[in-house]
Amino acid sequence: MTSVDSFNLYLFNQGKLHNAYDIFGAHLIKGDNGESKGVVFRVYAPSARIVSVIGDFNNWDSRSHVLNRVDNENGIYEIYIEGLTEWTKYRYVIMTQNGDTLYKSDPYAFFSDNRPETCSKVYDLEGYYWHDKEYLERRKASDQLHEPLNIYEMNVGSWMQKPNGEFNKYNELVPLLIPYLKKMGFNAVEFMPLSEFPLDESWGYQGTGYYSITSRYGVPKDLMYLIDELHKENIKVVLDWVPGHICKDPHGLYNFDGTHLYEFDDEYRRENVTWGTANLDMSKGTTKSFLLSIAMFYMEKFHVDGFRLDAVSNIYYYLGDSRNGTNNAGVEFLRDLSFIIKAYDRNVILSAEDSTTFPNVTKPAEWGGVGFDYKWNMGWMNDSLRYFSKDPIYRKYHHNLMTFSLVYAFSEKFVLPLSHDEVVHGKHSLIDKMPGDLWQKFANYRALLGWMYTHPGKKLLFMGGEFAQFREWRDKGELDWFLLQYDNHKNSQNYVSALSHMYLEHKALYKGDDNPNSFRWINANDLNQSVLSYYREVEDEVLVVLINLTPNSYLGYRIGVPYKGTYKEILNSDRLEFGGSNLYNGNDMPSGDEYANGFNQSIMITLAPLSLTVLKLERNNE
Repeated sequence: MTSVDSFNLYLFNQGKLHNAYDIFGAHLIKGDNGESKGVVFRVYAPSARIVSVIGDFNNWDSRSHVLNRVDNENGIYEIYIEGLTEWTKYRYVIMTQNGDTLYKSDPYAFFSDNRPETCSKVYDLEGYYWHDKEYLERRKASDQLHEPLNIYEMNVGSWMQKPNGEFNKYNELVPLLIPYLKKMGFNAVEFMPLSEFPLDESWGYQGTGYYSITSRYGVPKDLMYLIDELHKENIKVVLDWVPGHICKDPHGLYNFDGTHLYEFDDEYRRENVTWGTANLDMSKGTTKSFLLSIAMFYMEKFHVDGFRLDAVSNIYYYLGDSRNGTNNAGVEFLRDLSFIIKAYDRNVILSAEDSTTFPNVTKPAEWGGVGFDYKWNMGWMNDSLRYFSKDPIYRKYHHNLMTFSLVYAFSEKFVLPLSHDEVVHGKHSLIDKMPGDLWQKFANYRALLGWMYTHPGKKLLFMGGEFAQFREWRDKGELDWFLLQYDNHKNSQNYVSALSHMYLEHKALYKGDDNPNSFRWINANDLNQSVLSYYREVEDEVLVVLINLTPNSYLGYRIGVPYKGTYKEILNSDRLEFGGSNLYNGNDMPSGDEYANGFNQSIMITLAPLSLTVLKLERNNE
């Protein structure tokens, strides 16, 4: 536990304290043999009149343990209570200047009671023995931008449940989740928010315990174990995080000491009517220190590999609307966040869920950019889903929806997301967005995922999408795993696994994500047949990709190819094991000297209906 000295207080007030969790919260005091001697409670509440702590230890009597104001200027309260141990339940009682009594959870608590209870709990974060030292050393030495990143986005509670409907705990996921991720070819998992939150239906996006891993799925050391085991298998862990706004539940951060301590003071900028939340004011140094310390906390204590920031537009702009002007303090917070993360480890991922045109999002902060590693490519996602939802007979009139993303594909460093937001609230599941009869739906679905995995950008797929779940995602109940007894869904799962492993194994599909020369159209304009053809090239590897977006098959489709050599099919979405009609190119295709599509070499290829075809160049000895 760090002391409250003038230097730390200066950093805290300036928004430059990155380990506020070492100062505030409930900290166990131990003896020489590691035994618990008591607990120090420390809280920041400058406008409070009286602060006390209550719990079973004092029969919830706010008169028993009144905290001392140890710093009049800054408003920090503290008390040491001898004899308290780990798991002690507590909450703060704050008497405000206007005479109100507030019952608050600890903003810096390391653990919390299970909802609907709102107490904080004393928890000892020390004592877990990590086994990922070599993994972390490899991470520091790696080059994440030029490595594959295939993210499985998941909600812990509704991924897979016990037969009685109970949640699996973090540690119980280890034998279930890790083999599945490896089988499916995902080398990263992104957990929807795990910080404590009161309402299941908020999915964690309206939290109350930012340093407190939700007790729904176990205790903090259970999550440490899960992350440790994921690291053993070289699987990254990304946490979804909402730093811009807070829920208004009375026990949370909102109106903490009777004033809007962390939020905007003025009602217009504070009240987020869209979500029913309150926007945080990042021009306040104390708010900024609180938030920056969260990132450091999860890197230090949980060894996470990255963060996905939700609703970044709400940080760039007041109320998320550019017409209200740029929130310069919010942008500065994001830059500072990037600085501290990159100082800790330049390969910890910082990703923005951002649908705006705010400039230089993935430009390094030290070069004047915002400092994110990746930006979600919402334009690609919206255009692609809009295109694929159309009957193939009309697709030629909307061909630009598929080609436009390549105009800006290298303007930022992108993640291509097919996320949870696209399979809820009446938007339909991925498979159910697809037009046509049942066979065509699955063929279109395979073509869509093939388009994602061969397009420049890192990949993200929400759980259930890998086996074509028909129902929209529900936070109540688990995924429809029973569908895997049916061939269509089992074949879809096989296809996503093959697609993922192809992506991981071929550098042409990932190493050039920041290099426009890694992607070249062969024919972007065959709108009448709705066929896209392009190639990906990095160093000595060349992959040619064709996507037929109509139910027609073409038995002699000629395309130009960039180099003389033999082209070998390495993946075809129409193979029988993927649920297709088994129309594929079984023979190698040597190029000939016939001009096509601006190339001096060309090949003839068979294109199955609604299919992805990927060819690899094998150069001739000459």
